[in-house]
Amino acid sequence: MPFVPHTEADVAAMLDVIGVDSIDALFDEIPPHLANGRLDGVPESRSELEVLRALGARAAQDDGYTCFLGGGSYDHHIPAAVWDLTSRGEFMTAYTPYQAEASQGTLQLIYEYQSMMAALTGLDVANASVYDGASGLAEAVLMAARSNKKNKSRQAAMLGAVHPNYVDATRNIVGNQGLEVVTLPCGADGTCSTAELETLASPPCAVVISQPNFLGRLEAVDEITDWAHAHNVLVIALVNPMSLAVLKPPGDWGQAGADIACGDGQPFGVPMASGGPSFGFMCCRDKLVRQMPGRIIGRTEDLEGRVGYALTLQAREQHIRRGKATSNICTNQGLLVTAGTIYMSLLGPQGLRETAIACHRNAMRLKSLLCAIDGVEPLYNGAEFHEFGLRLPRKAAEVSAALQQEKILPGLVLSDFLDVGVADADQVLLIAVTEKRTEDEMQAFAAALGEVL
Repeated sequence: MPFVPHTEADVAAMLDVIGVDSIDALFDEIPPHLANGRLDGVPESRSELEVLRALGARAAQDDGYTCFLGGGSYDHHIPAAVWDLTSRGEFMTAYTPYQAEASQGTLQLIYEYQSMMAALTGLDVANASVYDGASGLAEAVLMAARSNKKNKSRQAAMLGAVHPNYVDATRNIVGNQGLEVVTLPCGADGTCSTAELETLASPPCAVVISQPNFLGRLEAVDEITDWAHAHNVLVIALVNPMSLAVLKPPGDWGQAGADIACGDGQPFGVPMASGGPSFGFMCCRDKLVRQMPGRIIGRTEDLEGRVGYALTLQAREQHIRRGKATSNICTNQGLLVTAGTIYMSLLGPQGLRETAIACHRNAMRLKSLLCAIDGVEPLYNGAEFHEFGLRLPRKAAEVSAALQQEKILPGLVLSDFLDVGVADADQVLLIAVTEKRTEDEMQAFAAALGEVL
């Protein structure tokens, strides 16, 4: 929407009511050595016409590319109805439901979202979402540390190839609360086993299992979950929600299932949009619900038997004493959750399953086409969902740049991320394939890669 700035008269009137002489006086608590009086990185102002023209030119740069990017954000088909409905004014302009009785439509939508996410993950309860997958993982680690009464360790273990950006974000968030995050190396097949956990001096309070992991591989979730519970370690499942349409849900891992599940909801009706925004989801067992950040919506009836919805749990600092809050960054990414809820409603269980199967089928087809090229090898052999690594005979960044000239976004260069423990990562492309990719597009990718090499 258009931005209408305050006039000088507006500013003067507000300052007069507050009782200060200038805007700078509002920030006098900031020490002078921390204040930055220069904004060298801010460009000169432009008119609305110029800004729209520049943004249009930027958006046009993405036109015509065939996308094989992944690493947490995927190019799925989004039915037109998803954003036609999400863009309606009652959704687009609504904020968080602080006055629950006046927000019945929003509360019902969140209730339906929670119900579907709980069913998809096989767990008892879901919250009303958090910012994104990375912050959701950090919240899950904090939640596990608070909840684990049998194991007071202040250490959480990231098992296998958890997304490096997620690890980094988690460390930044939980480190200030005295929690240490340790990452355990993958084995030669790109997965982990209990052997890596046995190398720790003592069991951590929680172990994070990424399924599929950042390298596209599928972990031995049953074995690891049972080991964790035998050592009083809570299990956090970091999952791609689309994969849950065909893979065992976290609630069924091992004998007792994972304790917490989290991840990024972007595959469900949210465009890649140059990296965001998205929404994170969190689900857990009933016994942990009091430690769940964010909000939980419940369904009830009034005295006349009419269905109504209410905020049944809202353990955040804006609602209770700050010292008792589970989190101070949790929120409901309402607009994105709306899109995700409509997406799941439109596809249903069978539609999600068919989409996931199509993704897997396309990925295996493209992998076979590319590995038929001289010098191209799979990074790993074995089970994968819709993402896989390829080792190239040349630097992956050079190959990627050349393929982009052919209007192909060929995947992520593995060495662009923090250390993932893969030898010669600068020669590895991480490729994702969704249901959108056609046989012609995959053949064109293989032909172009063969030409470049």
